[in-house]
Amino acid sequence: MKLSIALAAALLAGLTSVGSIPGTAFADGGGPGYHDDRKGGDHQYGEEGAVFVQTNKAEGNTVKVYDRDEDGRLTKAGEYETGGLGGFTIGAPLDALASQGSLTYHKGLLFTVNAGSNTVTVFGVEGTKLHKLQVIWSGGLLPVSIAARGDLVYVLNAGGEGSVQGFELHKGRLSRIEDANRSLGLHNGNPPAFGTAPAQVKIDPDSEFVLVSTKAANVMFSYEIGRHGELARNPVISDAGNTPFGFTFDTDDTLLVTESGANAVSRFELEEDGALDQIGPSVPNGQQATCWIQRVGDYFYVANAGTSTISSYRVNDHGKLELVEAVAADTGGGSIDMTTSDGFLYVQNATAGNVQGYEVHEDGSLKLVTTVEGLPKFTDGIGMEGIAAS
Repeated sequence: MKLSIALAAALLAGLTSVGSIPGTAFADGGGPGYHDDRKGGDHQYGEEGAVFVQTNKAEGNTVKVYDRDEDGRLTKAGEYETGGLGGFTIGAPLDALASQGSLTYHKGLLFTVNAGSNTVTVFGVEGTKLHKLQVIWSGGLLPVSIAARGDLVYVLNAGGEGSVQGFELHKGRLSRIEDANRSLGLHNGNPPAFGTAPAQVKIDPDSEFVLVSTKAANVMFSYEIGRHGELARNPVISDAGNTPFGFTFDTDDTLLVTESGANAVSRFELEEDGALDQIGPSVPNGQQATCWIQRVGDYFYVANAGTSTISSYRVNDHGKLELVEAVAADTGGGSIDMTTSDGFLYVQNATAGNVQGYEVHEDGSLKLVTTVEGLPKFTDGIGMEGIAAS
């Protein structure tokens, strides 16, 4: 449903196409047409791959690489400096960047945010080896989420007004797209408060819109994409439930959104004009801090940071969203972002400082198959965040 005219006008009043000046962020059921850039749509075990974890260390951000065998087990394969600094939002309970998608794998490339230095790093990926190709300004302050599809990449900056910056991808390098920087008009500080920072940016499967979820504003922004990747000057702003956080598409024009304030998941239809219309009621899971969502095959898994659990959902044959298991897994470590590789689900646990890997069974149930320790635990307001896989 579209946002009320009064609130939309108030939010749009702060919008501008001018980006912030670069500087350091200081510390004071699958349906038809499904697309998954993380290769999580099929249960075809037997191939090897890699899992990447962003440490988000304030003194120097790095990416740790793990080799994944055919049974889903992970082993250490290296650590690579991004050339930037980690960062955080103010008052974060255990997820420093307060976002989904801060590390993104796409077309043999790995994109990382350096929230503390307002940059993005591009790595070339060869198996478990990374080659740094570029470090580029994010187009704003405190980048927290990256979306990539085809030759378009969009970065969500959470600091200050909040902004989206578009890039063209060519031969492993990013170049800023003219007229593709849009302010969200959020009037935050830098770093922003955890609750008021925007959470995720994503491109719809048809590459027609760039979508951004907010938290405190309870809305999502939809920017129409022009012929050359430029963004519409004004977005469509839609109500998106109680504190929308992570989201993912289940068909070309329907998406699932986590409501972290209601500990629930909702399903929306993306209309031709970019508006979101809710399909059916929100479906709660009885857990706490439902923020991240990841699809694996026909199932959707959400991480509940407050209860350190994973819940599972599916869209049934009648198009109805339903809860499968309120507690499909108990991680015991402050579950945050997730990824999938060859049908396995990998969960980043911020307070435990580990990553757990689960085998996904045909009925959606989860079996723990691997745990890797030694990752930065969340402490003093900062910790690891960001996970992706090939």
